[in-house]
Amino acid sequence: MGLWEVIGQSDQAPICAFDHEFRLIAFNRAHSDEFFRIYNHRVQIGEVFPDLFLPEQAPVIRGFMARALAGEVFNVTEEFGDPDLNKPYWDISYAPLRDESGAIIGAFHHAKDISDRLRAEAALYAAEDALRQSQKMEAVGQLTGGVAHDFNNLLTIVQSAVEMLKLPNQKEERRARYVGAIGEAVGRASKLTQQLLAFARRQALKPTVFDVGDNIRSIGEMMQTLAGSRITIEIDVPDASFAINADTSQFDTALVNMTVNARDAMNGEGRLIVSARAVQGIPALRERAAVPGDYVAVTITDTGGGIAVDQRARIFEPFFTTKPVGSGTGLGLSQVFGFARQSGGDIQVESEVGAGSSFTLYLPQVKGIARAEAVTAAPAAEGDPTTVPCVLVVEDNAEVAASTVDALDQLGFTTVLATNGVEGLAEVTADAARFDVVFSDVVMPGMTGMEMGRAIREMNLGLPVVLASGYSHILAANGTDGFELIQKPYSIDHVSRVLRRAAGERIREAA
Repeated sequence: MGLWEVIGQSDQAPICAFDHEFRLIAFNRAHSDEFFRIYNHRVQIGEVFPDLFLPEQAPVIRGFMARALAGEVFNVTEEFGDPDLNKPYWDISYAPLRDESGAIIGAFHHAKDISDRLRAEAALYAAEDALRQSQKMEAVGQLTGGVAHDFNNLLTIVQSAVEMLKLPNQKEERRARYVGAIGEAVGRASKLTQQLLAFARRQALKPTVFDVGDNIRSIGEMMQTLAGSRITIEIDVPDASFAINADTSQFDTALVNMTVNARDAMNGEGRLIVSARAVQGIPALRERAAVPGDYVAVTITDTGGGIAVDQRARIFEPFFTTKPVGSGTGLGLSQVFGFARQSGGDIQVESEVGAGSSFTLYLPQVKGIARAEAVTAAPAAEGDPTTVPCVLVVEDNAEVAASTVDALDQLGFTTVLATNGVEGLAEVTADAARFDVVFSDVVMPGMTGMEMGRAIREMNLGLPVVLASGYSHILAANGTDGFELIQKPYSIDHVSRVLRRAAGERIREAA
């Protein structure tokens, strides 16, 4: 037995060689054993290799062999085996066999069962995903108290205004002021709800290019809610655009977690400064040497008690916390650290006991990206005000349905109410011609508004469907599927314009 044969037979990975007719011309013991394990067949010299595979797998392996016989050197990952026995994932390397003149006389493959590795990677990914969600949920939990406080303030404004409006002999000027206060409070509550939903959503990491300053300013109100009224937040972000390529949700989560950490360090009272600047490189941190390059540094500085030297080395460890039991899980700063490293950056902490702390998040800057101009949505075009569109309103909440129908009636619409998707679809099926537009909630028991809309679309009636929702896991996962969406809470004036426009298109098509 020659040295190369000894080497081949000693290799624990399956190796086989084949000629231009796809016949086996050599293989090692590992190949014979592994093929028997996954197909219960002992291979023989001269057998046409693809013919030994299951019918659906034979063309795949034949294609790989043909590429190698044509001179290609490549790697593939593929499942091969009888599902009733064993069907592992294989990492397979292919290369041609050449004689002394360079002519291809056959090819060979070298395979490795990577099923255990892939399972381990999948388990690791699931664990990392669960950790990220736990970190985010801790931040959401921290937000709950602040959000409840803000909502109670808004409800107090609404309640007070309603009581004032009930008083007799109110001057029109005062009535207008109370009505305006209610509208403003609803707008602020809607904005707060949308921010919280966007922050808490669960999704795969999706790096996108965004402006750091814009994100900091947009989340500033939420940070103030979280910090509380006794902490003053100062945002020092220049007008210049600092773009980075990272996951926006994780970036926002990192800001919230650093805010929570600073708030707790100040015992709920003090000053918090959030700043951003462009820097050249990351200084030497912990075990890492200095890193040159263009970075954006986001710093959060507090006036708290500082961090003891013996604790600084551990503050980014998952579940490490100096807070009392029940006051924190120790996941917040570990999320910041993980996000920074995953995004190609790092985090630095500078602290002096009794003089506060500064946490600086370094993230790679993306050059040449101009800040996107703010786009103001154009108001929906109004339909012909002389027409009387007929609207099928589909809403399962009795109070919302009553107020919507009443308002639309007063604005010159004819309305028909259905209390669920099944009932709405039955109304359309019975007499679609009488309706000019369907206005439906999304989340309803039984058939959802989205399902009803698709069913109406499949009937090819040309009947427009407008959806309304405050939040829906269906929309979060799949989008609007081409239907126009109005966010709750909505302005009835906006609803009127959208419905008139949609109904006007239907009326013009019918004319």
